[in-house]
Amino acid sequence: MSRAGEKLKNIREQLGLSQKQLAKKLGVAESFVNEVEMGRKILNESLINKLSKLVGKDINDISMSIEEDVSNEKVDVKPSMVKVNKTSSLKGSSKELSEINDVWSDALSSVLKTVPIYKYDLKQTVGLKQLPVVSNKVEGYALDKVLYLEIEEDDMIGFRIAKGDIAFAHLTHEAPNNTICLVDYNSERCIRQIKKLDSNKVLLISNKGSVRTETAYAKDINIIAILDRVEIKL
Repeated sequence: MSRAGEKLKNIREQLGLSQKQLAKKLGVAESFVNEVEMGRKILNESLINKLSKLVGKDINDISMSIEEDVSNEKVDVKPSMVKVNKTSSLKGSSKELSEINDVWSDALSSVLKTVPIYKYDLKQTVGLKQLPVVSNKVEGYALDKVLYLEIEEDDMIGFRIAKGDIAFAHLTHEAPNNTICLVDYNSERCIRQIKKLDSNKVLLISNKGSVRTETAYAKDINIIAILDRVEIKL
């Protein structure tokens, strides 16, 4: 158990709460509380603030450095491994290096989310980006609902969405009026703005230099994801 994990356990026991009860009050899974107490994960600032309110005092000292917990709990980091530059060599077996990487991945998993960048088919990954996790969400969405899309065509150039740009999106099957979405239509996957005409029909809007609209029945369109923002490729 790490020092930070031991502190959390002591606080929980002082409050007379089980791991399940504390998890409910913090808005996290019971397994997450257990992982923190075992020293495998750390509390982010938001959770520390919630815990402070439960205790009735500031407990920011619980957020000790990851390096301290890692060195005390998981691996014996040799002095020669602390600094690495072009002139120094990294000693230790590949197994030791793998263990260190696993520790850092586990520790950071509670504060950062690795978000894949996909082609439109959502099968081919072309890259990864890391985004902060706040209250167990990324950009306000569930962790398993967020992704990036690599724009494959210039058919939305009029919306300043160009081929090669990266768009942050979230998975959904329903889209509010006038949102820009990744859709399946006529056996084709594409980006379109959706404008509702009535309860049965919608307009699919594209703009490759000029506006083009296509009327379609809502039942014939499969909405896959809504685009929230675009990161322009310079």
